Amino acid sequence: MALPAGPATAPPPRPAPAAHAGHATTAAAPSAAEQALRLQALLGQHSVLAAEFMRGRIRGDENFAQSANAALGRNTDAMTQLLRDLFGDATARRFAALWAEHVVELFTYARGLADQDDAVRAEAREELIEYEQDLAGFFVDASHGRLTTRAANRAMRMHVDHLLGQADAYAARDYPAAERLYRESYQHTYELGGTVAGALLTGRDAAALRAPIWRLRSQLGKLLAEHVVLVEDVTRAAVTNSPDFSAAAQMLNGNTRDLATAMDSLFGAGAARSFQSLWASHVDQVVAYAAAAAARDPGRRDRARARLHELEGRLAAFLENATGKRLRSTSLSDALLAHDQMLLRHAEAFAAKEYGTAQQMAFETYEHMFELARLLAGAFGATVAARLPVGGAETGHGAMAGVVERS
Repeated sequence: MALPAGPATAPPPRPAPAAHAGHATTAAAPSAAEQALRLQALLGQHSVLAAEFMRGRIRGDENFAQSANAALGRNTDAMTQLLRDLFGDATARRFAALWAEHVVELFTYARGLADQDDAVRAEAREELIEYEQDLAGFFVDASHGRLTTRAANRAMRMHVDHLLGQADAYAARDYPAAERLYRESYQHTYELGGTVAGALLTGRDAAALRAPIWRLRSQLGKLLAEHVVLVEDVTRAAVTNSPDFSAAAQMLNGNTRDLATAMDSLFGAGAARSFQSLWASHVDQVVAYAAAAAARDPGRRDRARARLHELEGRLAAFLENATGKRLRSTSLSDALLAHDQMLLRHAEAFAAKEYGTAQQMAFETYEHMFELARLLAGAFGATVAARLPVGGAETGHGAMAGVVERS
C-alpha cells in the first residue's frame, strides 16, 4: 500500500479550547475536511459496533449486547449531529430516521440467527434491502447527483452484505470467515465515508480532501483505528477464552502488516522491519495483559505493563529518528502511554463484565487514534517531502514520489 504524503506545511490547526471564565472567546468551527474525516471515523465505527451488537445477540450475551446497542446509538447520534452541522436540521432528521430503521433490522436479523428462525431472518433481510435503497437515495439526493444512484446502491448493499455475512459466519462458528468479513466491513464502511463526504461537499471543501496531507491523515487514521478495533476484538476473545481467538489474532496480524507496509512506503524497508517488530511486540503485551486480567494474575499483569512501558519508549525513539526529530520522543511516549492505558482499562473492564465501562474505553481509544494520526501525518508528510530529490517523480522515494506535493 502506498500512502500519500503531504508537503511540509501542516494541516489547519485544531479548534482552540474554550477560554476560561472571564476570557470569552469563540472556538473556530472544524473545517469541512476535518468533518469529512470525522464522518469516515464514525461510519467505520458503526460497522464495528453493529457487528459486536449482532454477535452479542447471537451468543445470548444480553448484557454485552445492550452495551453495544447503547454505543451504537451514541454513534448514530454523533453522525446525525455531524450531518446537522454540515447540511442542516432537515437533512439530519431524514438521515436519523432511515439509519435507525437500518439498525433495528440488523438487530432483528441477529435475533433470527439466535433463535434459528429463518422466517425472521428472511423478513429482516428484505427490510434491510429496502432501507439500504432508501439510504442510497438519501445520499444521492444530498449530493445533488454527484454520487450516482448505482454507486450508492452498490456501496450500501455491500455494507449490509458484510454485516449479515459476518453474523451468518459467526453463528455457524466459521470464525475465520466471520473475522475476515468483520475487518472488510470496517474498511469498506470507513472508505464509504470518504466517498460520501467527497460527494456531499463542493468546491474548495471537496478539493481539500484530495490534498495529500488529508489523504495521509485519512489512511493513517483508518489503520490506527482498525488496530484499536482488532486489539479489542482479540482481547475480548482472550478474556473469555473463546474459539474465535485465533481467527481474530490473524486479522490483527494483518493490520500490523499493513501498518508496516505503510512505513515501508514512507521510510523504506529497514524502517518497516523495525516498526513491525516493535508494533507486534506491543500488541502481544496488550493481549498478555488481557489474559492475565482474566486470570486475575497480578504478577503477569505487572510484567506485561512493564514490557509495554519499555516498548512505548522504543517506539517513540524510533518515530523520532524516522522523522528527523520532527516528532519528539517525549510527546510520543505520552501519546503511546495514553493509548496503552486505555487498551488496558478496556481489557480490565471487559474481564470484570463492566461492559458499559469497556464500551466507553473503546470509544475513547478509537477517537484517540485519529489524534495520533493527525500528529503523525504532519510529521511524516514533512519528512518525506523534505528528502525528495529535485528531479522528477521517477527519481523519488519509491511509490511516494508521485503523490508528495512540494511547497
